Amino acid sequence: MLSDIEIAQNAKVSPITNVAEHLGVDTDKLELYGKYKAKLPLDYIESLPDNPNAKLILVTAMNPTPAGEGKTTISIGLAQALKLVGKKSVLALREPSLGPVFGVKGGACGGGYSQVVPMEDINLHFTGDIHAITTANNLLAALIDNHLYQGNSLNIDKDRILWKRCLDMNDRCLRAVTVGIGGGTKGVTRPEIFQITAASEIMAILCLAKDIDDLKTRIDRIAVAYDTDGNLITAGQLGATGAIATCLKDAISPNLVQSLEGVPAFVHGGPFANISHGCNTCIATKTALKLGDVIITEAGFGADLGAEKFLDIKCRNLGIWPDLTVLVTTVRSLKYNAGVPKDKLSEPNPEAVKAGLANVIKHIKNLKAFGLPVLVASNRFLTDTEEELALVKEACLAEGAEFAPAEIFAKGGEGGIELANKAVSILEKNTPRKPTFTYELTDSVEEKIAKIATKIYGAAKVDILPEAAAKIKEFTDKGYGNLPVCIAKTQYSLSDDPKKLGNPEGFTLTVRDCFLSAGAGYLVILTGTIVTMPGLPPHPAAMDIDIDDNGVITGLF
Repeated sequence: MLSDIEIAQNAKVSPITNVAEHLGVDTDKLELYGKYKAKLPLDYIESLPDNPNAKLILVTAMNPTPAGEGKTTISIGLAQALKLVGKKSVLALREPSLGPVFGVKGGACGGGYSQVVPMEDINLHFTGDIHAITTANNLLAALIDNHLYQGNSLNIDKDRILWKRCLDMNDRCLRAVTVGIGGGTKGVTRPEIFQITAASEIMAILCLAKDIDDLKTRIDRIAVAYDTDGNLITAGQLGATGAIATCLKDAISPNLVQSLEGVPAFVHGGPFANISHGCNTCIATKTALKLGDVIITEAGFGADLGAEKFLDIKCRNLGIWPDLTVLVTTVRSLKYNAGVPKDKLSEPNPEAVKAGLANVIKHIKNLKAFGLPVLVASNRFLTDTEEELALVKEACLAEGAEFAPAEIFAKGGEGGIELANKAVSILEKNTPRKPTFTYELTDSVEEKIAKIATKIYGAAKVDILPEAAAKIKEFTDKGYGNLPVCIAKTQYSLSDDPKKLGNPEGFTLTVRDCFLSAGAGYLVILTGTIVTMPGLPPHPAAMDIDIDDNGVITGLF
């Protein structure tokens, strides 16, 4: 059996100019990055007419487990299957971060015969977008420290600097460092915190910006520090806006690649959903909606994180709404949620499947509360039994959700025909979709948190610790109380405790901190023990990655 990277390396893919031509894109407008990658310039995108008949499918999932659910794989396989049944399908996905690639999660290009390619490029440096975001972020940090060194005319309080440096790597040693040690020409000595680039506000801004003007407006209002009188200092006041936007001049244009079966894919932006908003760029989604008839996009991690933020933050910002949600699950993951050890997940266990269904059912209820139809896709493994799949189908139908197994990992688009036909059947009903948000922007910050915690997570109550409560009050008093909230929470549980699997009830969600992301346009609410700079596992994936004399890479997955 071939590995993911071997399948990708052996695939016969078309030049990206051919993919663009079939998509209806003027190939003279492409900005080529080799033979199989390209960017579309913003002025060309703006010239394209809207497609009022385009349909949007959001792919989300149950809470992730070590068994793996394959949300991106299902997204790609579904797009390929839709192409096979005669639909002009287009993908809008996120870019992988090098942290997970070299850590434990691996890449984000799908798997088996449902991948986007060139897989190695996308998983590594791709077109340089994430490096540009890292540079833009750290340019602002350098300008702040230089301002302190050069006399500090804005009276920045060096002990109340909000902006953090970033790096696209899992490096726990950078969670707390000291910069400017020694003073003098080495700069002003102060504590510093690094976060992973995918959690940075510049990443969030790039993904939510609608165009260059919007990008610059968002950069301009970034809150970087307090002055000695307690007033917020912005990036605009530092004179940083133009230079930061210039660093992002290429990164803001969406990347066009393809799936193994030639489906066009806009892979652009990569914020994490457990500590950021978890959605690809608004520009890529808007471009796909102009060029395709059925657009498949995804949101990070489980529906409690990615889907909620996609709907409450991205859709509210962009003025779009999905026509269908596909909820990904696996029989193996259901067993894991019932407490079955990872090494026993391949053994038939209908009772464990029944017990684990509580997690999927909760997500179905949540998505239906948004007014959205739900199609549950069971990513099928060879060890799944017909009895186990029948139990999943029965539970989904009882909740008013459609169900289809999918074998897209092993069979590509052919393995997703049933899933595609059910999706088309739902889409062809043309039922009007009215946005239904979890909270109103006029709600207090505390009310927004409570509504997400109780409605989406199933919490009984929320405990906002004193430090977080003080920051919420301060940001509200400064005029930021009407912003959406982006809750940073473990992806492994509906609660803020990663060990509480299934559908925990009666728990208390603990809010321990609050950050202002004025440029992104939301307040970040930290819960549990979530950190914004991950660490590496005992055996990082990096230890198994290699390249031979011919440039052939092995070990990527």
